Amino acid sequence: MQRRATTLFNRGSWPEAKRIADILRLETVGGVIMLAAALLGLVWANSPWAPTYEALRDFEFGIASLHLELSVGHWASDGLLAIFFFVAGLELKREFVAGDLRDPRRAAVPVAAAVGGVVVPALIYVLVNLGTPGATSGWAIPTATDIAFALAVLAVIGRSLPAALRTFLLTLAVVDDLIAIVIIAIFYTDDLAVTPLLLTVVPLALFTVLVQRRVRSWWLLLPLAVAAWGFMHASGVHATVAGVLLGFAVPVIRRAPGEGPGLAEHFEHRFRPLSTGVAVPVFAFFASGVAIGGMDGLTSSLADTVTLGIVAGLLLGKLVGITAATWLVSRFTRAELDDDLAWVDVAGLAVLGGIGFTVSLLVGELAFGEGSRPYDDAKIGILLGSLLSALVATVILRARNRVYRRIHEEETRDDDHDGIPDVHQRDVID
Repeated sequence: MQRRATTLFNRGSWPEAKRIADILRLETVGGVIMLAAALLGLVWANSPWAPTYEALRDFEFGIASLHLELSVGHWASDGLLAIFFFVAGLELKREFVAGDLRDPRRAAVPVAAAVGGVVVPALIYVLVNLGTPGATSGWAIPTATDIAFALAVLAVIGRSLPAALRTFLLTLAVVDDLIAIVIIAIFYTDDLAVTPLLLTVVPLALFTVLVQRRVRSWWLLLPLAVAAWGFMHASGVHATVAGVLLGFAVPVIRRAPGEGPGLAEHFEHRFRPLSTGVAVPVFAFFASGVAIGGMDGLTSSLADTVTLGIVAGLLLGKLVGITAATWLVSRFTRAELDDDLAWVDVAGLAVLGGIGFTVSLLVGELAFGEGSRPYDDAKIGILLGSLLSALVATVILRARNRVYRRIHEEETRDDDHDGIPDVHQRDVID
């Protein structure tokens, strides 16, 4: 029997397509809110009221005896962002346990693309900064893709983009987050305290036991999650890693058919709005507030190798890395693009992957330190690289809009009015 050829970016199953569409709608709204918060922070930091912004960002509160007397800005990056990574952990586990990507052949493309989209931008950044002392510590800054920001742009320029490409972008960004977490844990942990790190296992294990028994009581789970976060923070490993580990602990599969949504789906439904609507926008507000210093300051930053390396990494590195990795997968597996798509579509999506924001800003803070000149240059590079990526992706994807509109009409046609697009029913029959 002849084996059916593998097709890149073909349609997934209807349940998975519907679930992805629901996630995209939430992330798109969150991206708009995040963009507004980032612009507000940037404008405020460069206004006559800049001292008020800095006083708010640097105001410290917390429990000093537990080493948790942090500034508001640090609470946003270390605390609120843990919610974002918790949701990322849930989503990543969901994708590879119960999603269409549990099939290794289907998962190979976004995983390879994510790896390419990390390696090439990092190499470009290092090459640009080889002669600048201390600058190479920011090599991981241009490796991240901000899914909420990217989808907010897609909502404006690519409403008819095929579902398979949207799924590819979402999954690529989720895998990208996992790689970023590993990078943060390994390369941006300077002083490791072993005792708190070992103590992290205790609340994490208790949390795991409870969620595996399908316990949903917040008064039991939340204190354990906070304790795991606190011990992780005290260990020197960035506290957001605790969020991912907690997300990985939550079971995805239902114990019995018809018992309602799985626990991972339940938590994702509860925490994704909090992540996209509160945690990430607040972090963006405090992280984007860089004082440019007028035209002279902007000119100085644009000439700095940190800024140039980040812009080149986000704009060119993502394009080359994601496109090349996807092409190599197709080359070695002899897979072919879906008949409706062309490689320019992959290139457009790869450029869109150059919109790095949330994780890029976090890595920039870890690499250079809050308030340092290199970190300010990194912020400008992240903002400029993301803006240029959005503009170039707009040009590429809008040029193909007529093709996308035809595909979208086919994907959403439901002549029998049963709530399932006909194209997915034909896929099952075929």
